[in-house]
Amino acid sequence: MAGTDPQVLALAAQITESREQDIPLLLLKLKGILSSPSLGCEESNKIKQDIYDYGLTQYCLLVLKQDHSQLHGAWATAAQLAEILSHCCVGLEVKEDPEEFYRKFLPSVIDSLLVLGKRLQARFIRAIKDKEKQDFLHWFQTVTDAICWLFGGHIQLAARVLQNDRFLQLLITDDVETTIVMMSVLHNILRVNSSVLLQVEEETLHSVLDELVYKLSSTTNPAVGSAATKLLLLVAKSCKELVQLLTARYKGLKGLLSKQWTGKGFDREVNQLLDLLYLEQSSGKGEMQKQHEAACVIQAVWRGFQTRKRLKKLPQAVVTLQRSFRAKREQELQHLTKQKEDEALKLQMQLQRQRAMRLFHERQLALLEVVHASQVNKYMQEMEEKSALTIQRFWRGYRARRIFHQQKQSLKEYKAAIIIQRAACKFLEKRRRMRPLSPWKEPKGLTDEQRLALQQKVDDYIKLHPASQMSEEGSKELHVQAQAKLAQFLLRNRLDQRAAQRREALLAQVNTDVELLMNAPGLAETTEKDIGAFMSRSIPVATKARQAHNTMLKYTRWPWWKKLGDEFMEDDVIPDDAINTELETLFIGGRKSF
Repeated sequence: MAGTDPQVLALAAQITESREQDIPLLLLKLKGILSSPSLGCEESNKIKQDIYDYGLTQYCLLVLKQDHSQLHGAWATAAQLAEILSHCCVGLEVKEDPEEFYRKFLPSVIDSLLVLGKRLQARFIRAIKDKEKQDFLHWFQTVTDAICWLFGGHIQLAARVLQNDRFLQLLITDDVETTIVMMSVLHNILRVNSSVLLQVEEETLHSVLDELVYKLSSTTNPAVGSAATKLLLLVAKSCKELVQLLTARYKGLKGLLSKQWTGKGFDREVNQLLDLLYLEQSSGKGEMQKQHEAACVIQAVWRGFQTRKRLKKLPQAVVTLQRSFRAKREQELQHLTKQKEDEALKLQMQLQRQRAMRLFHERQLALLEVVHASQVNKYMQEMEEKSALTIQRFWRGYRARRIFHQQKQSLKEYKAAIIIQRAACKFLEKRRRMRPLSPWKEPKGLTDEQRLALQQKVDDYIKLHPASQMSEEGSKELHVQAQAKLAQFLLRNRLDQRAAQRREALLAQVNTDVELLMNAPGLAETTEKDIGAFMSRSIPVATKARQAHNTMLKYTRWPWWKKLGDEFMEDDVIPDDAINTELETLFIGGRKSF
């Protein structure tokens, strides 16, 4: 672009090529460009035009709409950008598309600055350290100065600022410093455009006046009172209609000014405001004075009543406070006493447990001294088994209780489901009984055509699936063959069982002989009785029987859970009578053969 300032051009190029987080710091360079001492008025306006044409003002506005805590320099950078943006917009005359600039861009700038001011005010109120409060107050004043500078250059923005909800939120605050700053902003608005209050909506006007009168009635700070009084005086001087509104809407304003704010250092403004208010109602001055005195009497009576009521409730409040304190102290003492008792009980239980363990070990040592040395291992084994049984019993009880508690909720849900189902079934049965019975309808019979079609389907199915037929001679022959094969199988099975029994008997005899040989004395110590043991066949049989008897005794003494497998039971041999019975009662072809 011809005639463009090189500094603006270089800055625009640098911003275009930079990262997003570096743009706020680059935009701060606009302050040095605008405040250059070598620039005249025309040159300054030309630079502002170039800044707007290259979109740098739009960049500033976009940065102000972001999260200010994430910027480099945080709130200080945001406040400086607000000041730069206001200076760039004042004195700027846009020739291309001025409606976009005056109708959209400037209102958007005002809204962004008010949002920034609201956030700074909130941070200032929440700040604890004095250094932070000073910094936030300084940045807040910078932003408000930027707003004043902006609507001072563009007068039409004064009404926009006054109608903004955030301006009222900034004005409605209990903080003294920010309140004074915002009333100075309102003073600048009225100084720039004295008729702006008549241009805004009636609700906005009433809200501003209500807040000013409220500050006069609720605060005792001379600075706030002076600022509010000067603002009301400026409002009263701007238009006679506003004086009438103040007189009609706020009946006790004159008494408030004369009693509470006389002699506070700004009597001249108070007297001027009172003169204007009294001048408006000069005809009814005596009546207003009487009303004022009556209001004072009512207020005095009401305040006296409130004071006496508060004094009457004071002893009761003291008694309640004492009762609460004593109850709290009693609870703490009870808690400490209970805690000490629990600790003493716990210590006593530990001592009893240690004493019991000591006595148990002493009894064990005493028993070990009495028990023979050969029985010590057996005694220790029995004690270990008893201990294991005790541990298992407690563990199983604990596990069963835990499983029961886990299943308790499921059982409750199951019972609830049964109750719901029972109620639903009763309700459905009741509805079913109440339902009227439908009249009997005789089923429709088949027509001749349907009967013929159904008979044709049956015949086709019989042809496709013919039934298997067997003659009586074939059935008898098949029965005879089955009986012969069954007899052969049973005979062979009985022979195999007898051979297995014979093998087991021989094996038992061999094992017995081996045991006798292993337990036999040497040849030098052999007697005739020992020789008879090897010559007689009854001794091995008696030994085998004794072993079987001992085995059965051990089996009968086992617990029930060891007998589940029946490991020691032998297979029964099928007797001949049973075989004959089975052969005589076989079913072949659906008939019993005898």
